[in-house]
Amino acid sequence: MVPLIRREVVDRRGWMTDEEFLDALAVAQSAPGPIAVSTAVFIGHRVAGPAGLMAAAAGATLPSFLAILLVASFFLRLEANPWVARFFAGVRPAVLALIALAAWELASAALRDRPSLALALAGVVLLLAFHAHPALALVGGLAAGLLFFRRAAGERPAETGDGADGAGEGRP
Repeated sequence: MVPLIRREVVDRRGWMTDEEFLDALAVAQSAPGPIAVSTAVFIGHRVAGPAGLMAAAAGATLPSFLAILLVASFFLRLEANPWVARFFAGVRPAVLALIALAAWELASAALRDRPSLALALAGVVLLLAFHAHPALALVGGLAAGLLFFRRAAGERPAETGDGADGAGEGRP
């Protein structure tokens, strides 16, 4: 659902930029529950206040709830059916492809510089090589990102010559 939400909110409606959507997704990941629902609720609130929050929550959960309710009512009777087993076997690669697409789109928007890439790789190494708990990797990445990007933001005016320190005046 996240790629579909992104396409609707960023590309079709123009309610947010890619960067704002990534920020919303980051906030949604820190909230309990499904990321897609949290993302939709955050965006709904940002766009239309409490009414948008409620509409987004209903729109993100109700269709899935009704579909699962319908499937569950038939699944127990049909789970032994070879056609049903083949269907679910065929759905798995499609789900994997959607997850990979979402990861690719988010990575291409989030990993635009070397520090961001290094931070992401450090998180992957923590998770895969050291089997760190995901919460530890998340908190460590948050702390490292805040420290690095706060320091970089504080140094930026003097380095870029934007006129903040008098250097670079007369340059565009």
